[in-house]
Order: sequence, then C-alpha cells, then structure tokens
Amino acid sequence: MPDDNNTLAVALFSEVLTADQLIRNRLSKVLPKGMEISHFSVLNHLAFSGGERSPAQLAETFHVTRGAMTNTLTKLQWAGYVHIRPDWDDARRKMVAISPAGRQARDYAVASLAPMITEVVGDLGADKARAVLPVLRELRARLERKD
Repeated sequence: MPDDNNTLAVALFSEVLTADQLIRNRLSKVLPKGMEISHFSVLNHLAFSGGERSPAQLAETFHVTRGAMTNTLTKLQWAGYVHIRPDWDDARRKMVAISPAGRQARDYAVASLAPMITEVVGDLGADKARAVLPVLRELRARLERKD
C-alpha cells in the first residue's frame, strides 16, 4: 500500500509540475512584450488588493525571497507600473502601490491572456474546471501550511 501512495504522489506532482511549466510557457508567449509572469502576478495582486503592500508582504504572498521581490519591484518601478514610497511610520520600510500605467498594463495583459485561457478551459470543459478547483485549492492550502 505505501508503494501505491508513493506512486500516486509522484504521478500527482508530476502532472502538476508539467501543467505549471506548460501554463507558464503559454502565458509567456501571450503577455505583452517585456512583461514577465512575475510582473503580471504582482500587478494583478496589487490591482485586486486595493491598497499598498510592503515588499516583505509581497514576498510572503508570492513565496519568494525578499531579494527576488525587490528585483521584480525594481523592474516594475522602472517601467512606471508601481509607485514605491517610504513608509511614513517606519522609514526603514517601503510601501508599493500600482500606478495608473501599471493598472493599464495589467488590464492589457488580462485582455491578451483571456482568449488563451478561455480556449483551454473551454476545451477542458466548464464542469471539469469547476470540479478540479477545490482539489487544487486544497493542495495549495496544504502546501502553504508546510512552509
């Protein structure tokens, strides 16, 4: 029985990792020129969060190092997509907000991604997509608790 669970676990993670790689590859091809998946992810998060976040909060949200997030934020700031300001309460910290140009870039990226995403979900079928979401969410939640 343990061998069956091992085989099942390896098969599950192989499928998830392969799907992740294929999704990233497809997304990279349709994102606007110069925009990386990490850039889109941060812009999308800031657009939905409706407020400022510290680089540390963003790093934690995306499960990346602070250095990796600083690199992403530097690129986004250079492109004019985010505003980074000192935290008025603690000068050692910074706060990040999406800029109007960043919101426009994010909206353009969503418009670029929508046809590809819609096609994939359409090919899979809405019922299958709805059925797999709870399992993927539970898998993510369990993996987050293990960090």
